[in-house]
Amino acid sequence: MSMQSLEGIRVLLADDHVTVRMGFRLLLEGAGATVVGEADSGEAAASAYTEHRPDVLMMDVSMPGIGGLGALERVRAHHPDARVLILSAHDDAQTPSRALRAGAAGYLTKRAHPEELLRAVASVARGQRYIDPALAPALALAQFSGAQDPVAALTEKEFAIFLQLAQGRSVAEIAESHKLSPSTVGTHLYHIKQKLNVSNAAELALIAIRSGLIEA
Repeated sequence: MSMQSLEGIRVLLADDHVTVRMGFRLLLEGAGATVVGEADSGEAAASAYTEHRPDVLMMDVSMPGIGGLGALERVRAHHPDARVLILSAHDDAQTPSRALRAGAAGYLTKRAHPEELLRAVASVARGQRYIDPALAPALALAQFSGAQDPVAALTEKEFAIFLQLAQGRSVAEIAESHKLSPSTVGTHLYHIKQKLNVSNAAELALIAIRSGLIEA
């Protein structure tokens, strides 16, 4: 099978692991793409998008600061035509569902074959949607059984804050990264605890692990 050509496609890479970015860069440039920039946080990704205006923003969902979902919302708010391919190390159904609702053009797990990744970048660059074939059945099922997943009850903002709390970030850190007051984040935390019927951060982390959103 011949490798997918990405000739003429300009890509911005956003991932907080430099070795991962290096691997992606080698793969993309080997297929003919031009990597116009790199970012290691959600805020840096949003800023770099405005600076470079790439054909595709290839972004990890789990990054410091506002994270991939927060950066996706920020980029799409300022650039509605942005084409964003979200990558994740996890294969839960909640995160891709929310990413697609927030305007992502594609979603792929990092376990995908390199050829799959190149095909995804090419599709997104053409303005088409691309969903990891391994996730498609779970996504379709989630449309009908989402209510069985307690995390599905959270709003988009609550979900973003829930993820960061489950990863061990403090209310103060989350407030700073999302440019919110600590009291606002505290209000979101209250609603999250009510909806998930939990009382502390350890229980939040446990739900995130059971939902496949973070690793134990």
